[in-house]
Amino acid sequence: MNHIPLAERMRPKSLKDYIGQTHILGENSGLRRAIESGNVPSMIFWGPPGIGKTTLAQIIANTVDRPFHSLSAINSGVKDIREIIQKVKNQGLFGNQNAILFIDEIHRFSKSQQDSLLGAVEQGTLTLIGATTENPSFEVISALLSRSQVYTLQHHTKAELEQLLNRAILEDVELSKKTIELKETEALIKVSGGDARKLLNALEIVVQQVGGKTVAITNEVVMQIIQENLPIYDKNGEQHYDVISAFIKSIRGSDPNAAIYWLARMIEGGEDPKFIARRLLILSSEDIGLANPNALIMANNCFNAVSIIGFPESRLILSQCVIYLATSPKGNAAYMAINMAQELVKETGGLSIPLSLRNAPTKLMKEMGYGKGYKYSHNGENNFEVQEFMPKEISGTSFYKAGSSAREQAIETTVKNLWGDKY
Repeated sequence: MNHIPLAERMRPKSLKDYIGQTHILGENSGLRRAIESGNVPSMIFWGPPGIGKTTLAQIIANTVDRPFHSLSAINSGVKDIREIIQKVKNQGLFGNQNAILFIDEIHRFSKSQQDSLLGAVEQGTLTLIGATTENPSFEVISALLSRSQVYTLQHHTKAELEQLLNRAILEDVELSKKTIELKETEALIKVSGGDARKLLNALEIVVQQVGGKTVAITNEVVMQIIQENLPIYDKNGEQHYDVISAFIKSIRGSDPNAAIYWLARMIEGGEDPKFIARRLLILSSEDIGLANPNALIMANNCFNAVSIIGFPESRLILSQCVIYLATSPKGNAAYMAINMAQELVKETGGLSIPLSLRNAPTKLMKEMGYGKGYKYSHNGENNFEVQEFMPKEISGTSFYKAGSSAREQAIETTVKNLWGDKY
């Protein structure tokens, strides 16, 4: 039995076998002409997983007949880049062709790691092909981006995915030995999430589980088998949202052990550490906020550190931040306050601004009463003057409601001491 996964066995070797991305690979497209002429620039492929970024890079290298080197930003660093550059330079002594370096998930490289590529790209030692699921404008340094063409790759259509399935059934060395009837495709396409690699591997699992020389594939059969073979974590499918939901709720619920478990699930599943850190930033204000203002500082420092360092070391930083946030006092007063204020603004956003609060840069505005009656707060005792800061129609409306945390209660006490019964 062939132990190479179906998706790998079916990986196309040439442009004529490549399915999809016709918007950039059409007969008269600039990229196709560049590939066929052999004069390919450095480029960044941006798009969701499983749409053929890696395959296209390999096809380009095969077509232009150049040495091909591949790195994954998840487990590679500057040392690996330098070794490949030196190897290419050494081989260059015996020929004039430069090599192609493919870097998968290039957005996971830090700025210094991306900087290490610049010299080789500028000198023509390497033609870089990077693949990213994130917007390269934010994740790839400008110096590298300016030296590369960016191509946006699109999700496979339903017709393209069905074409992949039928081709595999007819042409794969293992599947072609069986009689496979593809009665329904909706379930296979759904569990794949449009990812060609997952689609083909799901097909292979179903065929293996059903067994026998004749296999009838229906939606019911697919769902029954696939649900028994779900991966631990799918960073681009439904579990992506379920696991991050469990993770956030565990921190909100002050359970550091559960939070660390869900963090580990995401790390082992290959989740982007910056995605995790961004969610921690949001949570630090939404669920902790004024109960512990240091939580936002901790989460922000975590995000910055993770952005610089990347995996695997940033797992330690994430762990530290997660435990801190999970064991922190909780409060959502700031979150609820802005929600309430925005809802009221939707109804009363046209209310007149009190004249005393208006800016008066001209003589006419002063004559119209702009700024009249305003009291400069710092002139009052304890830097406070009693005056109205809201439109008169909603005067006395309170948005801040303290929770049970000591800090939020202290803020409410401060407001009470200043404003009495107004709020």
